[in-house]
Amino acid sequence: VQLQASGGGLVQAGDSLRLSCAASGRAFRAYSMAWFRQGPGKEREFVASISWTGSSTNYADSVKGRFTISRDNAKNAGYLQMNSLKPEDTAVYFCAAQAIPTGSTSPSSYSYWGQGTQVTVSS
Repeated sequence: VQLQASGGGLVQAGDSLRLSCAASGRAFRAYSMAWFRQGPGKEREFVASISWTGSSTNYADSVKGRFTISRDNAKNAGYLQMNSLKPEDTAVYFCAAQAIPTGSTSPSSYSYWGQGTQVTVSS
């Protein structure tokens, strides 16, 4: 599975952005996927995850109620809708996928990664 994230940009606090993750390979529809982010000088951190059916989602406390993860298996794509953006959301955002769902929010549990897309939120 190859992943490519897109949709990042420079926005103001309070604005919205929608990130997309395009996947190659039919196997993607059977994989759980997630979004992670890495801010300047920080470690990569979990943002949100979604099961392969889309029926189960999980969010980091810092984004709960503001971000929504979704997927469209027919299009081999995943999404992250980000609302009410804050300057502390500034980071490079990565989509990731795993063949065997573990429930883990650790980056090391995900085998497949996109290249990342920059999100910058100005105050």
